[in-house]
Amino acid sequence: MRFLGAMRAGALAVVLSVLPATVHAESLKAALESAYQNNPDIMSALLNVKATAENIALAKSGKLPSLGLSSSIGGSWSAPQGGDFNTAGSFTTGINYSQTLFDNYKTDAEIEQARAGTEVAKYALRNAEQNVLLSVVQAYYAVIRDTQLVQLRSDNMAFFDAQVSSADDRLRLGEGTKIDVSQAKARQAAAVALYRSAIASLQTSQASYERWVGHKPKNLSSDFNFGKALPTSIDGAIATAQERHPALLSARAAIRAAQAGSDAASASFGPTLSLIGAIDATTSYSSITSTTSSSLGGSAKLSLSIPIYSGGALSASLRKANIQQIQSEVDALSARDQIKEAVISAWSTLQNASSQIESAQSAVASNQLVVDGTIQERDVGQKTTLDVLNAQADLTSSRENLITARSTKMIAAFSLLSASGKLSPEVLGLRVAVHSADGYIANVEDVWAELRALSDD
Repeated sequence: MRFLGAMRAGALAVVLSVLPATVHAESLKAALESAYQNNPDIMSALLNVKATAENIALAKSGKLPSLGLSSSIGGSWSAPQGGDFNTAGSFTTGINYSQTLFDNYKTDAEIEQARAGTEVAKYALRNAEQNVLLSVVQAYYAVIRDTQLVQLRSDNMAFFDAQVSSADDRLRLGEGTKIDVSQAKARQAAAVALYRSAIASLQTSQASYERWVGHKPKNLSSDFNFGKALPTSIDGAIATAQERHPALLSARAAIRAAQAGSDAASASFGPTLSLIGAIDATTSYSSITSTTSSSLGGSAKLSLSIPIYSGGALSASLRKANIQQIQSEVDALSARDQIKEAVISAWSTLQNASSQIESAQSAVASNQLVVDGTIQERDVGQKTTLDVLNAQADLTSSRENLITARSTKMIAAFSLLSASGKLSPEVLGLRVAVHSADGYIANVEDVWAELRALSDD
């Protein structure tokens, strides 16, 4: 019994770690806001959007002029037989210019591909936000569920402790048997094992909560006001998902990117016309004449290239791009089916959980009456200790089912929002600044930013 007391004390510390004073209570909204602002998965997805957006600038550079400054300095010497030692030197500086005037619209296709790729990353960010928020919800209600299970199983252990004591007392008075005592102790041992399991599950849930939210749970509450966010029908949920789910929008943007990639590969077979120019200034010195001379020159030319044979590289690139376009369309179909499945699954789970709650509530009320009645009948010799133990086991099972069903219902509701593409800070009413890379993308689209930066300097 000392061991059980010590174990209960340790478990109590675990429970109290998630049940501090009410002043430190943390609502689900507060947990979601904390996770949204600090979660590294969302930060990584945002940075990926910015990195992907740079492909737009890289693609646009193919249509714009390239200017460069070059300089060189050199010298020479000679000592002819019977002549004077001669040294000469020169310094040359120049500006080089090159620009692709026409490339069969390959660069235009690459720009479109980069823009579509950036859209893919933007929707991937929205999808990452949904996944993180849903993970927070799952961890939040897992902590609530496991905390309640720890308390329930602690009460259950106390009940079986009392039954062991009662069986011992009845045995000493000659009203019970050793079998009653053994049965009570067996159920007591099983209750201890279940209690340990609940403690372990609670610690795991707390660790998951800390991972997603960024700090340990504090006095969580199961209430949440969805308002009008939840779909009212399964058909409406599916329609909403097909219209706004970020994973599906990302898949559609990937199709556009693949189509543009196919256009770029096809354009590689066409001609490329380039303009190349240079202006050079040269200063020379000769020790023989002791003179310095300067000259200014320039050149310009048009260069036309037409691919004839590339060892099969162009054809292979085109075939690969066409296959990738088909693959992107297949992936979009797969994403559509997965999202539809997720909507139906979440809807069914939500409906089933509601039914399970009603059933469990009725079972708890009935089984509580059975336990109370069985104990009274046992005390007058009409029932056995085993009957009491079985009745208590049924009551505990129905209470656990109720706790689990309530947690499942809330998670299923948020899962339905996620499957519908509506699990976002705006829909949930979170007081956070929504992460966006739109401003960064606008700056990337400004292809003359480098020249303006030089002029400002």
